[in-house]
Parts: sequence; C-alpha cells; structure tokens
Amino acid sequence: MKRILIVRTSAIGDVVLASPMADAIRRAHPDAHVAWLVQAEYASLIAHDPAINEIIPWPRGQWLRDAKAGRVLALRRSIVEFRRALRERAFDTAINLQGLLKSGFLTWLSGAPRRVGLSPREGSRVFHTERLDAPASLGRIGGEYRALAEHLGLDAGAFIPTLHVSPEAERRALDRLAGHGVGPGAFAVFAPHTTRPQKHWFGQSWRELAPRIRGEFGLVPVLLGSPGDRPASETIAASDSRDFINLVGHTRLDEAMALVKHASLVVGVDTGLTHMGTGFARPTVALFGSTCPYTDPGRSTTRVIYLGLPCAPCRRHPTCGGAFTCLREITPESVMTHVRAVMSTRAGEGS
Repeated sequence: MKRILIVRTSAIGDVVLASPMADAIRRAHPDAHVAWLVQAEYASLIAHDPAINEIIPWPRGQWLRDAKAGRVLALRRSIVEFRRALRERAFDTAINLQGLLKSGFLTWLSGAPRRVGLSPREGSRVFHTERLDAPASLGRIGGEYRALAEHLGLDAGAFIPTLHVSPEAERRALDRLAGHGVGPGAFAVFAPHTTRPQKHWFGQSWRELAPRIRGEFGLVPVLLGSPGDRPASETIAASDSRDFINLVGHTRLDEAMALVKHASLVVGVDTGLTHMGTGFARPTVALFGSTCPYTDPGRSTTRVIYLGLPCAPCRRHPTCGGAFTCLREITPESVMTHVRAVMSTRAGEGS
C-alpha cells in the first residue's frame, strides 16, 4: 500500500487551491494512505475530506515560541519527536506543494525516499529528490498544483477546490446567521480582506456595492474575515451598518466555510474565502489586482475581474506608491455587471 504525504502548511487560500490534490491521488491509488501536513489553525479546511486518511498538524507556533525564547534544547527535542512521528508512518512519497525552505525541511523530515517539490525557493531544493518549476503564465485555477499532479502521473481532472464541511459547523454557522434574522440562501458573502493592502478593494467601493446587491437581488451582504480584519471591516460597515451583517472575526474557519457554502453570491478579492466560492460552485465574482493566480476559474459560476495593467501583477512589490490603480479602476458598476452574469447561471454548474 502506498503511503503519501502532502505538505502544504498554509495559508487559507493556498490550502483551498491545493485541495484537489488529495482526490487526484485517491483516484490513482484507491488503497493508499494519504496524509496532509498542515498548520493546526488551517486543519479544518481539509479535516472532512474523504480522500484524506490523516491530518498531521505542524506545531509551528510552539517551535516559533521556543526559538524566540532561546529554548534551543526544547526546540531540538520537539523537532526530533516530530521527525520520529513522521518516519514511523513510513511514507514512500512526500509532496511539497509550498516550495519554501520550511516546507522543504518538513518534507525531508518525513524520511520519504521520493520527495517532490514545487518551484523550490529559498534553497528548499536541497530537501527534494525531484522538482517541478510552476508554469509562469496565468491560467487555470490551481494551475501550479495541477501541473505537479500531472508530473506525478495523476489524472488531474477538473482540479477545482474540493471542500467538505461538517454538519456541526454548518449548524453553528446557520444558527449564528439566524440570530440576525437571515436564513440560508438569503445572503451574499463579501470577502474584502487579505494580508496585503495591495490586494484590497476600497472600502467606499464595498459600501457602494452593498445596497446594489440588496436592492437588485434581495441579498443581505455578510462580511467575513479573521479577527485581525475587524478594524478594517468596521471601517467598511461604518457608514451604514444596515447594509451589512459584520461577522468578521466572529466565526471559526469551518463556520466561514459553511456560510460560503450556503451563500447565494460571493464577492471577494484574492483570498481563501473567495476561492471557496468557486469550490462550492456558488455564483462568485473574484477581484484581482496586484496578484492573479488564475484567469480561468474552471466554472461558469465564477467570474474573474483582472484589468491586467502594465504594472500588474506586482505581487509583493507595488510600484504605484499606494494608488493601487489596478483595483481602484474596478468600479462597483463593473462588478455588478459580472454579478448579474454569475447570478444568471445555475449554482453547481461545472466548467
């Protein structure tokens, strides 16, 4: 029996985009033991995937705390124990979907004789026995992960995010929404937050979009995000809180997934919640500016807005001095045009 380890420790959007890898492995090797190594805080994204036999949480937080406190012996002991636990599982293949030094190190810790790395960076290639450079061109959703699946000889299929939510998380999420007087399907998810400001659409634009969505489709905009996004979300909702239900920082990750699953519309920037909309086949409009991981979402229920300015994608190195023209020139009117298009498609329709 094959024993295969997937290493993609973070972050939300990347784990979502990489999620079809487990199913591709399962189709090729029905009897394999498939494990996924991930940071504990993101484990719920894949915890209920039937293609995955085991979730292995990486204790990154403890390692960092030990390192910062100078607890060298404690850190070394923890790493040795983690290595032993991985090697006891006798993986024959480890797949590094992150391509970073940390994920390469974790791949090597597994002891798997075949260690395949995606686009090695930061010197991580020293930990791999094989590597694959990701396609440089823009293309299909999850394109680099799909390319690695094909490199491994797997049938990649549609390779659209594969997401599963527990009934308990769905119940908690819908109960929370019911407390605001809103039922399943009567709301639109707004996903305005990421870790980088050059990926954000402007607060005024969200405020102008919300009443349009309410007025034309009768959907209540629900803001979602992490606790760290609360100040920004309060700025968006400040002008007229009646336009929004602000749940930013008030849901667990699996509850946010459940709300995306039951939304009638998702509008968001380049962030994990937006990619979930595509995975759940919700009518989704994705706004990209400084980044564009895909132009083909693989579903007719998703529309990507990407202006493709000469300076884009700048990724982590904007050259506009904070103007963020690539997003500023995306107007609420243009977003509504795309919203009308996706709302006319039938939820659940494939590519």
